[in-house]
Amino acid sequence: MSTKPTTTDLEWTELDQRAVDTVRVLAMDSVQKVGNGHPGTAMSLAPAAYTLFQKVMRHDPADADWTGRDRFVLSAGHSSLTLYIQLYLAGFGLELDDLKAFRTWGSKTPGHPEYGHTVGVETTTGPLGQGVANAVGMAMAARYERGLFDPDTATGESPFDHHIYAIAGDGCLQEGISAEASSMAGHQKLGNLILLWDDNHISIEGDTETAISEDTMKRYEAYGWHVQRVEPKENGDLDPAALYAAIQEAKAVTDRPSFIAMRSIIAWPAPHAQNTEAAHGSALGDEEVAATKRVLGFDPEQSFEVSEEVLAHTREALDRGREAKATWEKGFAAWRTQQPERAAEFDRIAAGELPAGWEEKLPVFEAGKGVATRAASGKVLQALGAVIPELWGGSADLAGSNNTTIDKTSSFLPADNPLPEANPYGRTIHYGIREHSMAAEMNGIALHGNTRIYGGTFLVFSDYMRNAVRLSALMHLPVTYVWTHDSVGLGEDGPTHQPVEHVASLRAIPGLNVVRPADANETAIAWREILRRYTKVFGKGAPHGLALTRQGVPTYEPNEDAAKGGYVLFEAEGGKPEVVLIGTGSEVQLAVEAREQLQAAGVPTRVVSMPSVEWFDEQEQGYRDSVLPPSVKARVAVEAGIGLTWHRFVGDAGRIVSLEHFGASADGKVLFREFGFTAEAVAAAARESIAAAQR
Repeated sequence: MSTKPTTTDLEWTELDQRAVDTVRVLAMDSVQKVGNGHPGTAMSLAPAAYTLFQKVMRHDPADADWTGRDRFVLSAGHSSLTLYIQLYLAGFGLELDDLKAFRTWGSKTPGHPEYGHTVGVETTTGPLGQGVANAVGMAMAARYERGLFDPDTATGESPFDHHIYAIAGDGCLQEGISAEASSMAGHQKLGNLILLWDDNHISIEGDTETAISEDTMKRYEAYGWHVQRVEPKENGDLDPAALYAAIQEAKAVTDRPSFIAMRSIIAWPAPHAQNTEAAHGSALGDEEVAATKRVLGFDPEQSFEVSEEVLAHTREALDRGREAKATWEKGFAAWRTQQPERAAEFDRIAAGELPAGWEEKLPVFEAGKGVATRAASGKVLQALGAVIPELWGGSADLAGSNNTTIDKTSSFLPADNPLPEANPYGRTIHYGIREHSMAAEMNGIALHGNTRIYGGTFLVFSDYMRNAVRLSALMHLPVTYVWTHDSVGLGEDGPTHQPVEHVASLRAIPGLNVVRPADANETAIAWREILRRYTKVFGKGAPHGLALTRQGVPTYEPNEDAAKGGYVLFEAEGGKPEVVLIGTGSEVQLAVEAREQLQAAGVPTRVVSMPSVEWFDEQEQGYRDSVLPPSVKARVAVEAGIGLTWHRFVGDAGRIVSLEHFGASADGKVLFREFGFTAEAVAAAARESIAAAQR
C-alpha cells in the first residue's frame, strides 16, 4: 500500500472556493458573536487548512483515532477556528451550533484546541511553539512504531507509514522551543514531518519587523530541512494549487523534514482589517464583517451562512475517509498475516498491556547497602528494556548522570549518522541540550500512541521544561520525567544546580505525580507503579516526575505500600506513637536516625516514608489515617527543599525541617550539616512538636 504522491495536480472547483470563503465567514461570525477571539489568521489560512483536510491528509472523520491516519497539529493554537471549522465541514462531529458557542462555557470549541475535549484535536496547543515540538515528537514516534512492527518494508509501503502536518505562525517560530525542536527534527532527518509556516508578518505588536529580521527559510535550511516557498495569488490570497504542489513535493522527500513558507495576508479579504495587528486578536466589528461578506459574495444580513451544497461537498470527506481506511485495512490485514508475532505485539501494545512476567524482571536491592536512586533507576530501566520493547527514551545530554540509557548499543539516529550504534529504530534517544523541546516532544510521542516514553535531565532544569510539563498534566499524558540531582545533596556544583523550590513547585501542577523515592527499592516500586498506571485512555493517564538522588542513600527492605505514596516504614516501639516523622527522598534516612535517638530516650516514634504526595492523596481516608493517625498531633516533616508541601500534613503543632534559601558550593554532606539536615535537628524538632501538641 503506497503513500507516495501520484499527481501534483489539484482538482479545485467553484464549490471548493465557496467552501473556503464559507470558512472565512464562519471565522468572522464566530468571533463576532462571542465578542473576542482571533479571526484574522483563520481567515487567511482558510485555503491551507481546507486543502489539508479535504485534499491531502489521510484521515477518517468517523474514526478520528484510526492508527493509520495522518496527524495534524495546529501549533498556532490561538487560531483554533482554523481547526474547528475544518472539523465541522469534514464531519468529525462538530456542528454549526458548536461554532456559535465558540469560547463559551461548556462548548466543544474552547479558545484554544484541547486534546480529549474535541474529537479530531490531536494535541492541546496555545503556548506558542509547543505544537511544533509536539509534531516533531509525533514524527519520532511514528518512526519508532514502524521499527517495532514493520522495520523491513520499503518506505511508503508499510501500514505504519503516515505523515505529520503542522501549521505554525510567526510567534511559534520566534519561541525558542521551536528552534530546539526544529534542530532535532533536522538532525533526525524526519522525512514524515511537514511544517507549514503562516508567514503573515503580523504579531500582536504589529509588523514582525518590530522584533525579527532573520531569514527564516535559510535557518531551516541550516537545520537540514527541505525548504520551499509558496507565493500568494496576485490578489494576495493563498494559492491552494501552489500549496498542494509544494506538499506533494514535500511528501516525496523522505530523508528530511519539509518546511513550506506560505506568504499570507492576515484577515484577507477584509477591506480595512486585512494586514493589521487588530485582526489578529479582536473581533472585526459588524461593519467590517458585513463589508467582507459583500466582497466574498455572501449576504451581509445573514450570520453563520453555510449552503447545503457546500456542506454536502465537504462532508464527502467521510466517504473518502471510509475508502482510505478500507484500503489501509487491507494492507494491515496482509501485514498481520505475514507478521503474526509482530501483530500480536501490536495488539498487546495498542491495548496498553505489558508483557507477561515483566514485573519479575524488576531488581530487588540488598537492604543496608548505599545506592543512589538515580543508579537504581538506571538498573530498573535496563532490566525492563529487555522485556518491554515499547519503552524507550533518553536524556538531554546527561545520560551518564541521569542513568537513562536503556540500551548502549542502540541509539535512535538516522541510518547515515556516523555513530556505530546509530539505528533509525533505536531505543536510546539523544535529545541534546534541548530540555524544553524534549518535554514537548515526549508529549507528542505519548499523543501518537503505541510507545512508552521517558526523558531525563537534572531536576533544576525542570524550569526549562515547565510549560511542556504543565501541558502533559493538562492532557493527562503518561509521560515519565526522570529528574536527578534532586537537592543540595548534589554538592559542589553550587546553588545554580541545586534545586530548592523545584519539588514543591512541581507538586503544585494539577495532575502531575511527583515521586521522590527514599531508596533503591522504593525506586523500583515507583517505576513499577508508573508503568502499571500508564494508559492511553484520556482522563485516566497522568505524567510522572521522578526526583532522584545523585548521592548514595541507605537501602531498606522493600515495602509494597510504597506504591500508595506514603506508608509506615518503621513503627513506634514501646507504645502508640507519640510523634510521627515524615520523610521523603534522601531525607528519610534522617527520620530513621532521629527515630533511633527518640526511641532510645523513651519516645515511641513512627517513621513514614512519603515518596508521592499525589499517590497518597488518592488513597481512602481510612488508609491515610492509619499512616498518619489524626490523634497524633506531634509531627515532623523533613525535606531538603522549601517546606511548602508539608504544612497541611504536620498541622499547627507540627514542625518542618526544610531549606528556605538557596544552597552553596561544597560537599553534599557538609551542606546537609551546615543547613541543619541532621538526625539531631529532626529529633529536636520532634521534641518541639510534642511540647506544642501538649499545650
